[in-house]
Amino acid sequence: MLSLQAISDRLELHDLINRYAQIIDSKDFDLLREEIFCEDAFIDYSAFGGSKGNVDETIAFLHNAMKIFPNTQHLNTNIQISLGDSMNSDVGSDRASGRILCLNPQEMKLPGRDDHIFLCGLWYVDQYRRTEQGWRIAERIEEKSFVFNAPDFLKA
Repeated sequence: MLSLQAISDRLELHDLINRYAQIIDSKDFDLLREEIFCEDAFIDYSAFGGSKGNVDETIAFLHNAMKIFPNTQHLNTNIQISLGDSMNSDVGSDRASGRILCLNPQEMKLPGRDDHIFLCGLWYVDQYRRTEQGWRIAERIEEKSFVFNAPDFLKA
């Protein structure tokens, strides 16, 4: 049976995961610093050719890279949360980990063509830390699952 603390932690982590998607899709990337990531977070988007680095490097990358996508949707599902760290699964710990399935349709404007939509499937492999501001992502690593209907210049 889950304790009230475990239920609260899980709900707060689900909210954090969904808030991340909302911020990315609305392109309010600077909010990632305030609401989502720990100050010393490590973010690895390299599975899809993106940046790997700290929060400031990630935000700069997103401001630049996401300009070509007028619309995106980050649909999070199969959210698997483990409270505690790998050495200690105590509920009430200030650490947690997660594995989240994300389906990400993206729209692009291509010269001489109608809008083009393609789909990325990925996993977020996360480490979370409870801070004075609440739960934050301490580490996020993307694992690529698939890309469907990508334009030729994005295929690698």
